[in-house]
Amino acid sequence: MKDDIEAQLRAERDPEVLKAKLNLETARVHWHDLQRFFASGSVVAVAAELDMTEVALQISLDNSAQVKQWMAAGQVAEVSDKQAQDWYAGNTALWTCVVKPWVLVQETDSGEQFQESNDGFE
Repeated sequence: MKDDIEAQLRAERDPEVLKAKLNLETARVHWHDLQRFFASGSVVAVAAELDMTEVALQISLDNSAQVKQWMAAGQVAEVSDKQAQDWYAGNTALWTCVVKPWVLVQETDSGEQFQESNDGFE
């Protein structure tokens, strides 16, 4: 039993297993549903050229050197008030991934907007 637990813990720390898990936990969410997280300062924008699950993985692994590099390049940053206002106005659908205490967001390829009157995206 102890060996099983240790094997499970090793698997959970394996970067490939963790990245696959993070990938399964991504979802498209419209900005209006992210307002309370933005208000608490926990929403982080990931640039379109980055793989959001890779960013989530590096944060999970506490790879501060890589995260600082992305931040210095402006590829990972807190969502600005201006960006939040733009996303709010269009109720923009964003890819999201939670890496406590952060909610990572990334614009979808087409900048889709959620339609309140139906259950789909434009």
